[in-house]
Amino acid sequence: MTLSVIGVSAPAKRFLATLLPIAFLSVPLPLFAQSSASGANQNAGDTLPLEEIQTFAEVFERIKRAYVEEVDDRTLLRNAMRGMLSELDPHSAYLDEEEFQSLRESTQGEFGGIGIEVGMEDGQLMVITPIDDTPASRAGLLSRDIIVAIDGTPTANLSLQEAVTLMRGEPESELRMSILRSGEDTPREFILKREIIRSESVKHELLESGYGYLRISQFQSRTAEQARDALAMMAREQPLEGLVLDLRNNPGGVLQAAVGIADLFLDQGLIVYTEGRLSDTAMSFSASSNTPSGDIPLVVLINGGSASAAEIVAGALQDQRRGIIMGTDSFGKGSVQQIMPLGNGEGLKLTTALYYTPNGRSIQAQGIEPDVEVVRGRLEVAESRREIREADLDGHLSAQQAPRDRQEMAERLLDDYQLSEALNLLKALNVVDRRR
Repeated sequence: MTLSVIGVSAPAKRFLATLLPIAFLSVPLPLFAQSSASGANQNAGDTLPLEEIQTFAEVFERIKRAYVEEVDDRTLLRNAMRGMLSELDPHSAYLDEEEFQSLRESTQGEFGGIGIEVGMEDGQLMVITPIDDTPASRAGLLSRDIIVAIDGTPTANLSLQEAVTLMRGEPESELRMSILRSGEDTPREFILKREIIRSESVKHELLESGYGYLRISQFQSRTAEQARDALAMMAREQPLEGLVLDLRNNPGGVLQAAVGIADLFLDQGLIVYTEGRLSDTAMSFSASSNTPSGDIPLVVLINGGSASAAEIVAGALQDQRRGIIMGTDSFGKGSVQQIMPLGNGEGLKLTTALYYTPNGRSIQAQGIEPDVEVVRGRLEVAESRREIREADLDGHLSAQQAPRDRQEMAERLLDDYQLSEALNLLKALNVVDRRR
């Protein structure tokens, strides 16, 4: 095959002459092979767009020659690769060596930062969720807060990975963030102190006797195992009569961990499946018969910070009619990213598939709609007219003081309206069940 290079200057021609052989070697042969029988049916997209490559070489040369500051070839090519990936979708990215290492650290559950998951929406850097017990959550950052600036650097022109890199840093160092909250016209200023983020993904406790609470803040490699142990510990004294599974502000994580959590509550049927262009991106996961939770009544809490793997769990339990989903609409991230290491120590984060719930629903940009919508809020006890009770009578017998942990739980349920409603629903389900 003979290629002609026209319309560009000599430096660009030399660059193009170098680029084209690489391009041809890196693309499978069927994209270029044409026979006389099938040539008429080939789409324009089935061949390498030589005009665009010529234009790319010309742009490259003009930047080299005329840009106000001298830019080396390596930087230009690196920026071109970043742009190529960032224009695909908000989650694909080119990772340099530092960013690649940072991503690996975050998936291992320990890194230096403020404890926040972020994403891009309509070109804006947005908080997906603050991670539990981190500087971000303690400072009061909320899901869907828009990050306007980081240490005075506007985020409008930053890639997602560049923003994450700015937020990472040495423990005890300060980070200043400008946050624009929904319904407000003026950004808020937050000053946070970085910490080593060691995120424990599973917490558990009893809300009341017989009613358990299982909190999963993100999905790590051992999350399903830890959740199984938590269920066993809560049922040690007496069988559970109901369970609240809290997936609020859970940004996702490891796919296999989400499958493992759903499998704790399902004894058969599909959990999730994925579809992509390549055969190895098509996966399907089903429940096993070993289900430690049995048929415990289950309420799953979600909100706008519940994303990705959290939505897989909520969607599977909803489609299989295993639990009642309560709260507000989830985030709507239904894509799968693969981390692909490159030979130079850098890497790609590339969206390769979409995942679907058992009933074939795509969550991408849609999210999970709860069965029972309950907005975030706080319970307020209304003052009523004064009524005489036993405690008001002279000489009444005194009751023992309520345990401190019980008082703290009562205060917590007042502060968390969604959790309080979940507990009330579990009690109602048990009442209805006993009357059958």
